Amino acid sequence: MPLPYLLLDIDGVLIPFPAADGSTPPTHVRHTVLPTGRHPDDPVPIWLDPSQGSILTALTTSGLVTPVWCTSWRKDATTIIGPLLGLPDFPYIDLPRPQITTSHPDGYLWKRDHVDVWLADAPAIWIDDDFTGLDHAWAAERTARGAPTLLVQPDPHDGLQPEHLTEVTMWVAQLPTARAA
Repeated sequence: MPLPYLLLDIDGVLIPFPAADGSTPPTHVRHTVLPTGRHPDDPVPIWLDPSQGSILTALTTSGLVTPVWCTSWRKDATTIIGPLLGLPDFPYIDLPRPQITTSHPDGYLWKRDHVDVWLADAPAIWIDDDFTGLDHAWAAERTARGAPTLLVQPDPHDGLQPEHLTEVTMWVAQLPTARAA
């Protein structure tokens, strides 16, 4: 079995959404960035936890997973977000820019149709804050078909936590490839 892909979202995962009072986790540092296509007079404030860089680097360079950005940040994930966290360069899924007003136009995360085609039958860990029950059912169906799939869903106001990465490493360790290595 090939190494599982680690599909990594950014908004709500690495960049937590502010709480109702506008606060962000105290572990996160504010950065002002200019995403592709954005006017220079209109930069975007983001908050990143600098400690996540080394933790994610350890995972993405462990030889246990093949990391891939799976985010609406697209290439900016590799040119803006990754460097701010000190992450090594890794590819991204070139998601379309759909004209939608909700993340779940068909009852499930809009990225899923594109991810499903991209993954084919490869095993995968997908970290995103925006899954629905239909996404979890999809993951269970993929796993039943022989394409092990783990969905990890951080709280969008807290973002990725150490226990999420512990869950990922424990899940990978039980895969046939991990046991045979």
